[in-house]
Amino acid sequence: VNSGSREKHILAKYGSPTPEAMVESALYHANLLEKFDFDDIVISIKSSNVETMIKSYELAAQKCDYPLHLGVTEAGTERMGIIKSAVGIGSLLTHGIGDTIRVSLTDAPVKEVFAAFDILKAIGLKNDSPYLISCPTCGRTKIDLVGLAKQVEERLKDCKKPIKVAVMGCIVNGPGEAKEADIGIAGGDGCGLIFKKGEILRKVEAVLFPVLRHIVCIATTIVIRLNDHVNVCHAFCFTRRKQGRKIFTPLLNGFFCT
Repeated sequence: VNSGSREKHILAKYGSPTPEAMVESALYHANLLEKFDFDDIVISIKSSNVETMIKSYELAAQKCDYPLHLGVTEAGTERMGIIKSAVGIGSLLTHGIGDTIRVSLTDAPVKEVFAAFDILKAIGLKNDSPYLISCPTCGRTKIDLVGLAKQVEERLKDCKKPIKVAVMGCIVNGPGEAKEADIGIAGGDGCGLIFKKGEILRKVEAVLFPVLRHIVCIATTIVIRLNDHVNVCHAFCFTRRKQGRKIFTPLLNGFFCT
């Protein structure tokens, strides 16, 4: 259901598409199916208003055990649409609410998939790709930090290793603030540092800065073994099982990004 297609009797009861109205409508349709012994149901309650969307799903999670398909509908163009989707979908997932997701953008569909992946990666539900750490520019920055970070990000896009890569603007805070990074670089005044897990490996003069980009990219070949009990999340398949919640299993089990 969505905010623009409420039943007349429900709309008359609440006066507007409130979260209570949205959930009542969804459960009304679910009850119709249950009368015919059909319970292979996934509930989607979409609104273009982020606050309404969040409250609706929170209420639905309290009132039923059906899997919930999360999404901010008609979220807008790329920039604002991704922000609204990240806030709505991300906040619910971090509280254990949601089983499948859809990012809706007025843009190329492939950007919706990438945005969905980034949301899952940001909250730790997708762990099969690099995690880039980079700081904002400040008065201590003596290198083209923005350009360097973007180049590293571009070169990492095809990497399928769950490693943390840091691109930091200064030597003062770089290795310390990004000490959890598997590999990183920190720019200085005429020099830079290559570090691993906070440990400085080498100091490089500015004339070698172009090499730094390649060093970081080559470092992505480092194989980091995951513990046997950790499930590696694949491109379109994630698993979330909750006690007492029915699990929707279409072609793929778990999260399905469309």
